[in-house]
Amino acid sequence: MALYVLYEHAAGYAVFSVKEFEEIAMLLPQVEQSVTDLSRFNSIVKLLGFSPFKTAVAALENVNAISEGIVPDDLSVFLDSVLPKASKSNKFTLGVADAKLGAALGEALKIQCSHIGAVPEILRGIRHHFPKLVKGFSDKSAGVAQLGLGHSYSRCKVKFNVHRSDNMIIQSIALLDQLDKDINTFSMRIREWYSYHFPELVKIVPDNYLFAKVAHFVKDRKSLSAESLETLEEIVMDSEKAQAIIDASKMSMGMDISVIDLLNIEMFAKRVVHLSEYRHQLAAYLHSKMGNVAPNLQSLIGDQVGARLISKAGSLTNLAKYPASTVQILGAEKALFRALKTKSNTPKYGLLFNSSFIGRANAKNKGRISRFLANKCSIASRIDCFTESPSNVFGEALKQQVEDRLKFYESGETPRKNLEVMKEAMEAAALINPAGTENGTKKKKKNKKRKQEDAENNGDAADETLNETANGNGTIAEEEPEADGEPKKKKKKKKNKNKEAADE
Repeated sequence: MALYVLYEHAAGYAVFSVKEFEEIAMLLPQVEQSVTDLSRFNSIVKLLGFSPFKTAVAALENVNAISEGIVPDDLSVFLDSVLPKASKSNKFTLGVADAKLGAALGEALKIQCSHIGAVPEILRGIRHHFPKLVKGFSDKSAGVAQLGLGHSYSRCKVKFNVHRSDNMIIQSIALLDQLDKDINTFSMRIREWYSYHFPELVKIVPDNYLFAKVAHFVKDRKSLSAESLETLEEIVMDSEKAQAIIDASKMSMGMDISVIDLLNIEMFAKRVVHLSEYRHQLAAYLHSKMGNVAPNLQSLIGDQVGARLISKAGSLTNLAKYPASTVQILGAEKALFRALKTKSNTPKYGLLFNSSFIGRANAKNKGRISRFLANKCSIASRIDCFTESPSNVFGEALKQQVEDRLKFYESGETPRKNLEVMKEAMEAAALINPAGTENGTKKKKKNKKRKQEDAENNGDAADETLNETANGNGTIAEEEPEADGEPKKKKKKKKNKNKEAADE
């Protein structure tokens, strides 16, 4: 059986015929040795045909189609012209690099394809010697074609990534969590380090960010005076604390530190301050991103919990596809599998535990409110994912429903029905986004017109068939009112019944 190998290059498609297929398949080590030697490889492989891409756009289209497992038209035409027609006496196999492409070629062109055995080694040799196997082709031109196609393909993949907005949220929340850990660690370090010189400052300024700012400003405690009071008031936002810092510096029990040590403490405190400020900027950026991508989820459970849910699911689309039961325990997978393994109680909540609603509920109602909140989160994520013009109207309505449910668990006050709340939210959303409703009404009117036209056409066709099948016995006169929608037929039937009763 003859063997042909298809090789997809950035410059075009090439088909090679392989000699002595049986020996090659049996002696794979010999194939590996002959791959690096061009003269030996030429004795095994021969170029059958080469079809270059006409433009860079055509190359990109072909690569995208192959990556999706679709046979491009250029490839099918090329293979039809190069490969011999398969018959009982003339059977052959086409070697391909990708199993999906081989399956697609087998379905489209009815060609027997293979991607195992000696095919990978032969393709490796073709890839190694390709510029020398094709006439008029050089290493430089091959590199230029590969570089251009690689850039355009990567650009296309990044451009059409449907989760690109979600990726910003995922990276932001991951960086925010890391910054919280780092700032906490560095703040504890600066407290411990500066306390050798000024130990009383820890009790006066308990906040980490303010402590770093005060340490950066004070430096040597002996340099503090009454002139520093105004600046300290601006930093700590409290005149009493500022005065307490100055008083404590005069009778501090801390030891004296050299200039170089104070310089290092000052630099480190400056870094901690900058990190804290950047953390606030990042939180504001996350807030704006969540408002654009998932406003309803943001209104319901906040920026950070919503972003963590999206990050754990992988994207907003994946979160929207999850059922409420999965959203409820998202983030508690270890506890869930441990409970299933030990046959104990499964966890009631995962990442939703960080929501304020869970903390406000009683111990016996935490599981209930967690289940209810997961249901509302699932609805909010689906609205955010699949709506054309997202707004936070539904998120506010869902949040109020959770608040009402909390009141119901505490005081027994019956909440409003879900139908009423959603109806009000729909009306509010229609007021906020009238353009979308106008488009919707236009579509409805078009559909209504189309239905009316279809009904009229069907009515005309029915009249024509009735006229054709009429026998002259008055059947047309009886069935015409039915086509017009008038209930005359029933009246006539009643009259006929009355006449029959009178005759009897």
